[in-house]
Amino acid sequence: MIRLRFAPSPTGHLHIGGLRTALFSWLYARHHQGAFIFRLEDTDRNRLVEEAETGLIRMLEWAGLDLDEGPGVGGDHGPYRQSERLERYHATAQQLVAQGDAYPCFCSPERLEQVKTAQRERGETPRYDQHCRHLDPADVQQQLDAGTPHVIRMKVPDIPETLVLDDLIRGKVAIETTQTEDQVLIKGDGFPTYHLAVVVDDHAMGITHVVRGEEWLPSFPKHLLLYRYLGWTPPQFAHLPLILNADRTKLSKRQGAVAVEDFEAAGYLPEALVNFVALLGWSPDDDQELFPLPELIERFDWSRVNKSGAVFDRDKLNWMNQQYLQQLEPDDLFARARPFLQQTRFADRPEEQLQRVVASVQNRLVTLQDLEAQLVPFFDERPPSTDPDVQAVLAPETAQQVLSAFIALLEPEPALDGARLGQLAKQVQKQTGIKGKDLWMPLRAAITQEVQGPDLHLLVDLFGKDKCLRLLQQAQH
Repeated sequence: MIRLRFAPSPTGHLHIGGLRTALFSWLYARHHQGAFIFRLEDTDRNRLVEEAETGLIRMLEWAGLDLDEGPGVGGDHGPYRQSERLERYHATAQQLVAQGDAYPCFCSPERLEQVKTAQRERGETPRYDQHCRHLDPADVQQQLDAGTPHVIRMKVPDIPETLVLDDLIRGKVAIETTQTEDQVLIKGDGFPTYHLAVVVDDHAMGITHVVRGEEWLPSFPKHLLLYRYLGWTPPQFAHLPLILNADRTKLSKRQGAVAVEDFEAAGYLPEALVNFVALLGWSPDDDQELFPLPELIERFDWSRVNKSGAVFDRDKLNWMNQQYLQQLEPDDLFARARPFLQQTRFADRPEEQLQRVVASVQNRLVTLQDLEAQLVPFFDERPPSTDPDVQAVLAPETAQQVLSAFIALLEPEPALDGARLGQLAKQVQKQTGIKGKDLWMPLRAAITQEVQGPDLHLLVDLFGKDKCLRLLQQAQH
């Protein structure tokens, strides 16, 4: 059975790169009717962030990526937090020591820094000098018995060799063992390093495919050596290209929002963000750009994933989000809009009014965070417009004729709504002979103070006679 996992560290929010890793893993698992597992790699206790686990799972759920196994979900391969699997890691490390493939290292942090400083001064790559690898066994046992602080290190083969990875995206990737050092497997605090824990867990959980960023490629010799020493068959690997800013630098929070929570708060729809992220590195065999999740599952495969970096184009994301917003049914749109409406100055307006207004501005929304700006023309009193386009519409004599005729007809009216607006406009047309754009544009510019904007009939319904009359008079020269 195909089994893939998403295994983040609980050090903060779910970032776009993490969402893509999770998404590609989930898509491949679902395409093959396999399992998608969430595992928490929480062995770096210094960087642990409280509540990060809850946030990571919530954002996966928000994105529509359901879990088959993991914390709170269950499964036969738990526990799913590495901090709860320490016995397994220690047993594996002791097995490696017993086999002669690992050894205790008693070097102090001060000695390690001295060694690396000397190596840098000689122009060498800083790395562990294998000092404890050659200690006398009796000395090693004596220090262990005395409780001397130590770590466990893996042995890199004495005879250099080339390790080859058959990557699902990059094909054959070769790295020399001389480029790696005797990696720490168990730290001084008793917790495993990522390199040991990830191999042990992936094997124990039956992971068949590992999806991760290309920045992990230099680490694969350490992992392949561990699989060899332990007699385990490694999973298949897919190393994803980097996600880049427009200037081709690596995407980072210094250049803007990169956490999924930020995009949720900014009013992006989960289906739009997931669609956009799916195209960061993967491309279909045609020009289609909008994909519902079921179609992504059906069409996803590794052969269409690029090796080169994928540029995060915010304009493209905005366009895509707007497309998804326009496709929503009115009730669905308002349900999604409600949390954003509650953050505006207009939250106390009658819900029926808000529903009508939100529906009327649907095609003008890029994100749901745009709602407040779009509601202003409906609910705010604004000073006369200084927009040159509005002034240009109101300047001609024909425009002023339309306004004067309409005002004269409106003043004796008991009320004004959208339906009556059309009837009065027809009377103005008969009186002045002005029709079409030359009739309606001055009315729109005067009442909405914009040349393109919300539905004029709906605005008139909301404004009523008095406000519309005041705006029309204000627009007269």
